[in-house]
Amino acid sequence: MKKKNLTVKIILTVILGVICLFATFYSLVLLMFRTLWMVTLLASFFVVPLAIPLIWMKKKKAYLIAYISYLLCFAILLFTQIGIIAYNDAITIDVTPNINVNEYLPFESDSKIVKIESKTLDFEELPKEQLPIIDGATAAFPVYSAFVHAVYPDTTVLYDGIFEYNNTVSGYSKLAKKKTDIFIGAQPSQEQIDYAKTCGTTFEYTQIGYEAFVFFVNKDNPIDNLTMEQVKGIYSGEITNWSEVGGKNEKIVPFQRNEGSGSQSMLVRLMGDTPIIEPEMTEVNAMGAIIEEVADYKNKSTSIGFSFRFYVEGIIKNPDIKLLSINGVAPTMENIKNNTYPIIVPVYAVTYKSNTNENVHKLIDWMLSDEGQYIIEESGYVGIANKE
Repeated sequence: MKKKNLTVKIILTVILGVICLFATFYSLVLLMFRTLWMVTLLASFFVVPLAIPLIWMKKKKAYLIAYISYLLCFAILLFTQIGIIAYNDAITIDVTPNINVNEYLPFESDSKIVKIESKTLDFEELPKEQLPIIDGATAAFPVYSAFVHAVYPDTTVLYDGIFEYNNTVSGYSKLAKKKTDIFIGAQPSQEQIDYAKTCGTTFEYTQIGYEAFVFFVNKDNPIDNLTMEQVKGIYSGEITNWSEVGGKNEKIVPFQRNEGSGSQSMLVRLMGDTPIIEPEMTEVNAMGAIIEEVADYKNKSTSIGFSFRFYVEGIIKNPDIKLLSINGVAPTMENIKNNTYPIIVPVYAVTYKSNTNENVHKLIDWMLSDEGQYIIEESGYVGIANKE
């Protein structure tokens, strides 16, 4: 009987030993992926091995009570960690849509766009195949939708093959393939220009307005101003704590956009030869998402993001973020007009060379007219003539 009990004890000990080895290996793998690594390591190194003495001890009561107490503490730690991870995963980002296009459609009585009927250009009688196919960036949608309202036939609707909304990445891709005629927005990235060349396309740029490239933080962040050098320091990784720029002793979480987006391309141009750090988190692919992230990043005020002024203030209007002054100058329309805000960016009507549709050039010229510039100004941008 004793020999049989000994055999059972040895078998159980071996089984637990194998489990310990497997758990240790498994925990080290999980450690590489930062997945519940803390509690998994505790389980591997302490929970399972501590059960082995129970097999061999004769007086187990005191040890069993202590072991059960340890298991209870471990269970509390485990479920607390799981709860924290579940909470972080539950912080959702409202990214659909980046802009509610239904609020900015042409020929709708309740549309928020600037509404005028052009007296100098009228495409009402043009056949569909002669109408310029117009597209644009997210932030520019209210502007070029107002262009459509002013000039195009009132039968024009979104996604009808004439009036498109594909955002910057897809929009420049379609323009490069000559599937659209005009793109309204910030200038393309170098990669988008190079891609156009592979398609046999050369972009041409007509500036139709001005905008400000802005940085923003959570409203609870005490920082209100950064210098250009500090911005570059944050996005190069040289500055990693808000205390280095006069804020709290908290790690800076600098969000970025996806490659090829208008705002990410602008950040690249702003940084120049200064390398940009890899984002701590996956790039934020939607323009509205970066605002939502900064507004409610795990309920902390440690993050910073960037976008264009009109999109932030005129479209999204999130009360939980605030725009930063740069070099002591706020990104207001007045400071864009008087040229004191340091990061002013052009708004372009981008076309492609060799486009034979004469109505494309007529529409571009109209955008620069008093009527087109009125729409740009009233939509929230700064027109060409109103900048010093």
